[in-house]
Amino acid sequence: MSELAFLNGEFLPLNEARVSVEDRGFQFADGVYEVVRVYNGRAFYLAEHIKRLQRSASKILLSLPHSAEEFASICDELINRSGYKEAVLYIQITRGTAPRKHPFPSADVSPTVVLYIREFKPYPAEWWQNGVDTISLPDERWLNCDIKSISLLPNVLAKEQALRSGAFEALLFRDPDIVTEGSATNVYYIKRKTLFTHPATNLILSGITREVILRLASELGLTVRQEPQPLQRFKSADEVFLSSTTIEILPVRSIDGTLINNGKVPGEFTLKIHQLYKEEINRICGE
Repeated sequence: MSELAFLNGEFLPLNEARVSVEDRGFQFADGVYEVVRVYNGRAFYLAEHIKRLQRSASKILLSLPHSAEEFASICDELINRSGYKEAVLYIQITRGTAPRKHPFPSADVSPTVVLYIREFKPYPAEWWQNGVDTISLPDERWLNCDIKSISLLPNVLAKEQALRSGAFEALLFRDPDIVTEGSATNVYYIKRKTLFTHPATNLILSGITREVILRLASELGLTVRQEPQPLQRFKSADEVFLSSTTIEILPVRSIDGTLINNGKVPGEFTLKIHQLYKEEINRICGE
């Protein structure tokens, strides 16, 4: 088993993959990306990730050099060559390599296509047993958060501030105090058998995991309301949880030091949704 990359048509060891210092991803963060979980040697919801990659590329006027079917084939080849059963697959497309100028390069400049795979390292089990702590921070990102852009500096700064404060994640809010999402997660709360989360507008990145969760919550009999919600309602909720491709569904223990439901985590429905999510993984990626 080995960490592998696919760089502009060539499969090679990840530590040998190189791009130019004039790549526009490096110079301008001019590119888009996706992260896909691999379970049992199979990519989970790969078609949906590729569709979102195409949508993000379209929104920044970037023409992808491969079809959805070709991207899927490259992903499958990377997984098979790596030998990993549990892995994280990363996809990044930039506008290519050209002398540093703000305008787009000429049409003959090809996009840089990078994919790579690494073995997935499990997170601490106590995160799910005890929940994680979070802080709240102003959402200082741009107004096109629905594009999965590689320009993530505000997210990185928010995440680092959370970690330095002893928390796992930063919940971001916009004026006056409407919670959008986490620095690297979507966020939800449950109150009286109703699940609340921010609607899929330009202010959040609607995760693939998020879409699955909303469907599973409905199947559980929860009312699902996608609408802006203030921070205080998250703090006074029965349950709060985060989601992403890699953490799946993760219960929140506290926000800014305020315990959720007096620290009674994980909540009943958080556990049930996560169990259904694992059944979905087994259905798609199981033996």
